[in-house]
Amino acid sequence: MDPAPRHQARERALTLLYEADVKGELPESVLDNLAVAPDPYTTTVVTAVGSRSAEIDGMIDAAAIGWDLERMAVVDRNVLRLAVAELLECPDVPTAVILNEAVELAVAYSTDDSGRFVNGVLATLANRVRG
Repeated sequence: MDPAPRHQARERALTLLYEADVKGELPESVLDNLAVAPDPYTTTVVTAVGSRSAEIDGMIDAAAIGWDLERMAVVDRNVLRLAVAELLECPDVPTAVILNEAVELAVAYSTDDSGRFVNGVLATLANRVRG
């Protein structure tokens, strides 16, 4: 099976992270319960979110001035988690690509203001993580 294009892999990762968040489960548990294993890139980022959840959530919480993680829209929160995991775990992916993809996901699946919100938080985090 050929790997899915990265955009599709990110969309799938977002759905899995959303499912885990809504069900109150660990991302790894959601992966383990799938009948068919997802694309390797999807698995990599979902696993990274799960294994580094405290670190990732802390980073997002610190960068999202005036917003508690729990108050964020579920999709926005998980788009941010996905993108931060990529910033931390996927050095081969350019920062601009990660930010553009995250904004695109937020615009497609969340509120009208989500693209700007996600872009602002991620711009801060990308600078902190990658310089």
